[in-house]
Amino acid sequence: MRGAGRTDGAVAGQAGTVVSVDGTSIGYWRTGEGPPLVLVHGTSADHARWAPVLPALGERFAVYALDRRGQAGSGDAVDHSLEREVEDVAAVVDAVAGSVGAPVGLLGHSYGAICCLEAASRGLAPVGGLVLYEPPLPTGAVAFPAEVVGRVEALIEGGDRDGAVAVFLREVAGMPPPHVDRMRTESDWPRRVAAAHTLPREARGAEGYALDPASLRGLRTRVLLLLGDESPPFFKAAIETLDGALPDSRVVVMPGQGHVAMHTAPELFAGLVVRFLVQE
Repeated sequence: MRGAGRTDGAVAGQAGTVVSVDGTSIGYWRTGEGPPLVLVHGTSADHARWAPVLPALGERFAVYALDRRGQAGSGDAVDHSLEREVEDVAAVVDAVAGSVGAPVGLLGHSYGAICCLEAASRGLAPVGGLVLYEPPLPTGAVAFPAEVVGRVEALIEGGDRDGAVAVFLREVAGMPPPHVDRMRTESDWPRRVAAAHTLPREARGAEGYALDPASLRGLRTRVLLLLGDESPPFFKAAIETLDGALPDSRVVVMPGQGHVAMHTAPELFAGLVVRFLVQE
C-alpha cells in the first residue's frame, strides 16, 4: 500500500496504490480522519464520483475512494471479469484494514455495489459496515438492454466515445438529458470518455451476475440499502431482492432522487451514510 500526496483537479488527497491478485495496480485517494471507509464507484465514473460528499464524509471517516480497474489512477488487464473487480475491492479493503488494525466501512454504488457485496459476502475482506446504493442485480427486469449496449459498443468502435458515454448515462443509468449535458462540462468528463471501453464489459458483467441468496445468509455485517424513489424500476426490484436475502439489512428510500444522489442531494446522502455507519 503506497501513497503520495497530489491532486488531480477533481479530488484533493493522498494518492496510493494496492496491487490486486492478478498484479493489476488499483489506485485510491485518501481524505479525512477517523474510522476507515472505502468507496467504490459505479460504471462510467472514477474516484471523483464522490467529490460532492467527500467533505462531509471526511469529517467523520478516513475515506479511501478507489478507482476501479480501467479508470483514472488504476491499471487494467485484457482478462476482465466481475471476479477480478471483486478481488480489487478486497485487496484495497484488506490493505486499509491491515494498516489501521480494524474492520473497514464499505460503500458501493451501482456496479461497484455488486463488487462490494461479493467481497463482503465471501469473507474476502474485513468489512465492519456495508452500504449498497442501487446495485443493478438481474431480477427479471432488464437493467442493460442489449440493443443499447450494442449501440454504445458501436459508437466506441466508430470513434464516438463521447456519444457512447452520453447514451449509456441517459438510456441505461436513466439520467435526464439536462443532467448529462451538465456532466459534459465538468472536469472529470474527459476521464469518463477515456474509459468508455469499460461500459459494455461492465454492463455484460452485471447482466451475467447471479445472486446466490444462500451465500448471503452467513453475512454478519449490517447492510444499508439505498434507493432513489425516481430511479428506474429495476433498481427497486434489486433492492427488494437483496433486502429479502440479507440477514441484517434496512432500506432507505431517498425522496426526489435517482441514481446519483451523491451529486443531486449530497447532504442527504452523506448524512444517511454517516448515521448508519456510526450507529447514531
